[in-house]
Amino acid sequence: MSLITWTADQYGTNVGFADEEHKILFSKLNNLYELATGGAARTAIGEALDDLIAYVGGHFAHEEKEMQAKNYEGYPAHKAEHEALIGVCAGLQTKFHAGEAEVTEEVGQLVKGWLDNHIPNVDKFYAGALNS
Repeated sequence: MSLITWTADQYGTNVGFADEEHKILFSKLNNLYELATGGAARTAIGEALDDLIAYVGGHFAHEEKEMQAKNYEGYPAHKAEHEALIGVCAGLQTKFHAGEAEVTEEVGQLVKGWLDNHIPNVDKFYAGALNS
């Protein structure tokens, strides 16, 4: 069962690259969630976790580069939100690989909640600048 489903109404930003990358991000998150809640081997969960976090880092870097190129005024606050999530994810990743944490239903819900807030309430505001 998927944790999160991309729809244009809920998550569309009207910025082509961002919407495409968000769809891939959702797919990677759903894969991790299904492995973690479905009893998959720890190595498979770890690989999916690493893949998702690497992808998110690349996606955030791409968004930030585009915002800077267009002198988007909301860039500093937007970047701060990205950095906060990356910090949480990096901490989980370190603890997971040290055997001190698991990827759980609650972890999935935390990331989903962040996306549910961030994309409609933060990302959508860069559309005007990035499409100019």
